[in-house]
Amino acid sequence: MLAPVENRAFALSDDDRAVIEMARAFADEKLAPHALEWDEKKHFPIDVLRETAALGMGACYVSEDWGGSGLTRLQTALVFEALSTGCPAVASYLSIHNMVAGLIERFGDETLKAKYMPAMVSMEMLSSYCLTEPGSGSDAAALKTRARREGDFYIVDGVKQFISGAGSTDLYAVMVRTGEEGPKGISCLLIEKDMPGLSFGANEKKMGWNAQPTRQVIMENCRVPVSNLVGKEGQGFTIAMNGLDGGRLNISASALGGAQAAFDKAKTYLSERVAFGRKLQEFQALQFRLADMAIDLEAARILLYAAASAYDRKEPDATMRCAMAKRFVTETASSVADRALQLLGGYGYLQDYGIEKIVRDLRVHQILEGTNEIMRMIVARNLLGTR
Repeated sequence: MLAPVENRAFALSDDDRAVIEMARAFADEKLAPHALEWDEKKHFPIDVLRETAALGMGACYVSEDWGGSGLTRLQTALVFEALSTGCPAVASYLSIHNMVAGLIERFGDETLKAKYMPAMVSMEMLSSYCLTEPGSGSDAAALKTRARREGDFYIVDGVKQFISGAGSTDLYAVMVRTGEEGPKGISCLLIEKDMPGLSFGANEKKMGWNAQPTRQVIMENCRVPVSNLVGKEGQGFTIAMNGLDGGRLNISASALGGAQAAFDKAKTYLSERVAFGRKLQEFQALQFRLADMAIDLEAARILLYAAASAYDRKEPDATMRCAMAKRFVTETASSVADRALQLLGGYGYLQDYGIEKIVRDLRVHQILEGTNEIMRMIVARNLLGTR
């Protein structure tokens, strides 16, 4: 049985609402007006991303001791939900940068944090998270990228696949094998873009998320200082999984914000479009469709907020709740966006109206940060007490 979550998951405070207003204002002014152009031109808006740092969004849940905003995970979810109403692809990249910053603060030693946290918080350095490989996605513990120690350096060889921001970002949190097969042999290294032996593949041609690059990260005799080890050798799998719990909340929030934007576009269209002498919003069949979409969004929102609250409270079932939210929210968001497109008819299929971009962007949310099939596995194992 799931443990109850405090009402905070459902009643937002004044501080929570201020966070939403700040992020939504940024989305309306800085993201939404350019989202279609960025998508069409495959432009990664680094300058705009760096503007979020001044608002504290480059390190949402990093503590104030290290220059972060010290937000809760619920407040962070509110940030990414609001930002994604402007552009899910850009907001989702920012969530990845936040995930790397959070990992460095939680697991890095004082020297490593002093070296990288100021640049991460200010977003002078942008970051990427490197776990997936060409031959290991869901089975992350089977990764093959290997790091062998030679004096004060690790020599790293391997390839990471589907890496958001790769080639344009400055710092890569890379999961490597330093020991035995399986999860206990994995470690985490921070690799800078200009370190010898690091290169990148071509920008992938994707269905969506065109406003951020996706490339292979290739390491060939890549020399990384031993001091860039995050935590201890053999702790990498724990670090990776810790990041994914929070990442699943953020990516769910980004899907939810995108779906909300699609819903809002459809609602406006129904209030303006006339057919058979009446506005579309006067037809009961379309009213019911809109009502169902609103109900689905609200159910997804409550589940997400409850999961984020459980994570903040360090509830023992928080990992399962994050998996539940990720599965339900991302699938619901995609469905709502697709139904919004349908309500616009032929116009929904046109790029100029923006909904088809949202549909394309949201589809990948069911795949990354662990596929939704893996989310079901996590939930089932927790319910049944199996591994």
